[in-house]
Amino acid sequence: MDQEFPNLDRSLFRIDMPTGDPKPGVLLVAEPFLREEHFNHAVISLIEYQKGGTPMGLVLNKPTHFTLGETIKGINDGVDIPIYCGGPLSCDRLFYIHTLPDEFPGCVRLGRDLYIGGDFDALKRYLNMGLPTEGLIRFFVGYSGWDAMQLEEEIASHVWAVAPCPATREILREDGDAFWYRTVKSMGREYRNWLYHPLDPQNN
Repeated sequence: MDQEFPNLDRSLFRIDMPTGDPKPGVLLVAEPFLREEHFNHAVISLIEYQKGGTPMGLVLNKPTHFTLGETIKGINDGVDIPIYCGGPLSCDRLFYIHTLPDEFPGCVRLGRDLYIGGDFDALKRYLNMGLPTEGLIRFFVGYSGWDAMQLEEEIASHVWAVAPCPATREILREDGDAFWYRTVKSMGREYRNWLYHPLDPQNN
């Protein structure tokens, strides 16, 4: 009689090794077994982090079917810039990360040349003028959050791998599963087994 071993794949592909430390600006890369809708093959930019606090991040690679022009009041209907799903919390809020600190006063630096937020009226003017956005700015509804010490526990359990942030223009251009695969590949041979686990566990 066949027997089921529900944790066999997980034990074969698990990476029991030290990972990087969480801090604003790093990437959190979901293990291949994380099936929750918002986090399956997710790559998250960690926006806020303080040990023992309540971290916040934005999923970078989950596009929605909505655009700014059809969704956000004050932005011209013709602005067809896509909106991404940043996570399951506060889905009525818009967030944006960018490389344009001089355009949007009040933004907060995340690391290197990556910033979040800034003057929303200045943002609307920028978009309505049709100025460049590709590789420079990305928009999200909702965010991802953790309770105190939850993220640390999940990293220790290898739910997430911590990876350094690549070039800013790269993370503002990429989306979908391809971004997850490229990020895992860049993390070195220790994580190569993650690439061989099928997206659909029924195909295993």
